[in-house]
Amino acid sequence: MEIMPMMLINGAFHHSITPLDRGFAYGDGVFRTIQLCGGLPMHWPLHYQKLVADCATIGIVCPSAELLMSDLQQLITLENIEENKLEVLKIIITRGEGARGYKPPAVVMPTRVLIKSAIPEYATEYAMQGVRLHLCETRLATQPKLAGVKHLNRLENILARMEWRDDHIFDGLMLSQQEVVIECTMSNLFARFGTSLITPDLSQCGVAGVTRQRILGFGRALGFNMHIENIALEKLLQADEMVICNSLFGAFQVRELAQKTWQQQSLATKIRNALST
Repeated sequence: MEIMPMMLINGAFHHSITPLDRGFAYGDGVFRTIQLCGGLPMHWPLHYQKLVADCATIGIVCPSAELLMSDLQQLITLENIEENKLEVLKIIITRGEGARGYKPPAVVMPTRVLIKSAIPEYATEYAMQGVRLHLCETRLATQPKLAGVKHLNRLENILARMEWRDDHIFDGLMLSQQEVVIECTMSNLFARFGTSLITPDLSQCGVAGVTRQRILGFGRALGFNMHIENIALEKLLQADEMVICNSLFGAFQVRELAQKTWQQQSLATKIRNALST
């Protein structure tokens, strides 16, 4: 039986979001998806730092870390949490309630939502053998002001995800309007060329995830030269290895994309091991 997620809105269990909330009306807000272990948010300082930065980019005052952790404590005290139980925490911050029209109110109280749910079940073969990717036709629009931000306007990702129904495909690769590789619908990516590990430049569009940030931080310690640059699809398909990553599954090797296949190799395992420390 599927376990229903638990949620808290502005610190209350029985509160509701008004249709006038700008997050509902316009997607005017940001969010983060975080893995919980025994009720504790993994790598919380990095996630909160990114939450604050994303809020600042669109002019929202982010709730304090203490307030958000107080909300989380309310969620986890409702049940007995096993020490190493893995769950998912989603934090949504919207600008708050406003009148009709795009102009934000001069003074507004942000809306905060915390949702705790079961962690997705990933097939064992994904970690052992890698995953298949769909090459999406939907292109990401260029908008440098929002580049890197995990905002609530995710229609491009939804349209891209609607392109396939094959359950054997794990994610979809998305390109920009300039036909350069950006990200997948729910993950970032890295490509290995010899001893160089490259991740796409996200200065024009895309979401800069915390797991991507962490890999960029420790990649050199694993023996790689780390690079952020534009990658054409043709070049990506010549990579020695390709790995996708996010905060829930860590890292999986890509074994198939656009009729190109890769043999099982060790990069994803090395990255998962490093992410677990």
